[in-house]
Amino acid sequence: MFFSVFHQTHYQFNGPVFLEPHLLRLCPRSDSGQKLLSFKIKLDPQPAGFSDITDAEGNIARWVWFDGTTQHLDIKAESTIQTERLNPYDYILASPAFQTHPFQYPLELVPALNVFLDPKGSLGGEKVRNLASTLLKGAQGDLFSFLNSLTAHLYEHWQVADREEGDPFPPEQTLQKKEVSCRDLALLFMAVCRAVGIASRFVSGYQEGSPDTGNWELHAWAEVYIPGGGWRGYDPTQGLVVADRHIVLAASHQPQGASPCTGTFRGTGTQASMSYTIHIKAGY
Repeated sequence: MFFSVFHQTHYQFNGPVFLEPHLLRLCPRSDSGQKLLSFKIKLDPQPAGFSDITDAEGNIARWVWFDGTTQHLDIKAESTIQTERLNPYDYILASPAFQTHPFQYPLELVPALNVFLDPKGSLGGEKVRNLASTLLKGAQGDLFSFLNSLTAHLYEHWQVADREEGDPFPPEQTLQKKEVSCRDLALLFMAVCRAVGIASRFVSGYQEGSPDTGNWELHAWAEVYIPGGGWRGYDPTQGLVVADRHIVLAASHQPQGASPCTGTFRGTGTQASMSYTIHIKAGY
């Protein structure tokens, strides 16, 4: 599918501030599942300078820095993307031993995947491990049954609500809540996967949504690494495996590394408010 995305983020300050350098991850990536056809970005105030980079995890990013003071920061990004993964299962499992638990990656992959695993269980505690164990038992140790059961379980047992700002809740905290954001479920999905030895990462981007509502927003989901399939997306907010209706901006072993915009400001006693507008047009 072809998507045109308009994304505007506006920060308003109640007094003059000096903007520290900001890192923007608003340019969709190009990979095996999607192609970036066009991208442009405009900032007000105009930066004193910028540098386009590929970050440590392969995301396209732009550093921007500023001169002088301002009472606002307006960021407008427009992109055109072609998504190509019609079938999310268009691969063969290259390591048959990974089909059932214990999931063990080929030795040559382990060094590259270590940062996406959690052998010490630091991301999730006992409640996360108990959930992982229950779902794994129900799936009889089968990889794909486990991933599908986990996706369905999170979709069915939590209500999703907008929370525009703030880091994701820790997975143990999400387990105690009834209403969460998409990024909370994405991080919980990652923690459960890592608890059973499946490499996972956090993804930020967009989802097609419903054009009838005219209401779009940033979205978050998770990807897991499958030998032979590479990184494959699962969206617990929608209860589905990711195909061609999602657009990836960035992915990281931690949510902060996939944030579309990071930066700070200096201004004594100054506060900021944030608003955004996203519009997505889909077509063939």
